[in-house]
Amino acid sequence: GYQLVGDKYRLQMAGGWVEVAAQDVVAIEPEEVFTPIPAPPAAQADQPPYRELVSAAASRYGVDAELITSVIAVESNFDPKAVSHKNARGLMQLLPETAARLGVKDVFDPKENIDAGTRYLRDLLQKYNNDLALTLAAYNAGPDRVQQYGRVPPFAETISYVRRVKRTYAYEKSKTNAAAKPVTPSGAAKSATSPAAATRNSPGAATPAPPAVGSPSSAPHTLGSQ
Repeated sequence: GYQLVGDKYRLQMAGGWVEVAAQDVVAIEPEEVFTPIPAPPAAQADQPPYRELVSAAASRYGVDAELITSVIAVESNFDPKAVSHKNARGLMQLLPETAARLGVKDVFDPKENIDAGTRYLRDLLQKYNNDLALTLAAYNAGPDRVQQYGRVPPFAETISYVRRVKRTYAYEKSKTNAAAKPVTPSGAAKSATSPAAATRNSPGAATPAPPAVGSPSSAPHTLGSQ
């Protein structure tokens, strides 16, 4: 993986990393792929970093905290100072024009970045009727690209991005559900799933639960599809 640090590229190697002046880099293949260098863990192993900020944004905008965490994990690996080769910045990798439109003053401030990124996710979920694949594709490639193709754009980076976030989201949901599951006494009948639990798989907390978000569906996600 690699990361832009000031005017240098930091390249992850098997035994560590090296820094190369940006002006000396001729090409990076594939040019569309940004793989953040892992940042030091910022929380206990059983709790995602920035949990309180994520929970606050989730409540404020009605977006699953696990989805926000998953986007942060894939976008920046929880590095608040991350800058991609496309100049996307911060935890949720906001482009300068997106950050400006959302009123962000300091894109590297975790609270501002998470708040704005979650608001943008909320807007995309509403735009695409809670279709997670289209929402993530638009977050990665832009709504114009989704509109152009009428589905997840056929870009390797975007297809991989959607899969990675959905896989991480499924994992985060499984952790949340396992932690919330009551301990059933031995021999007692299993209780039915509560209505509240039935809606926790939804990217937008106020909407009905969509199909499971583990591996990508074999059916194509297209604009207007149900």
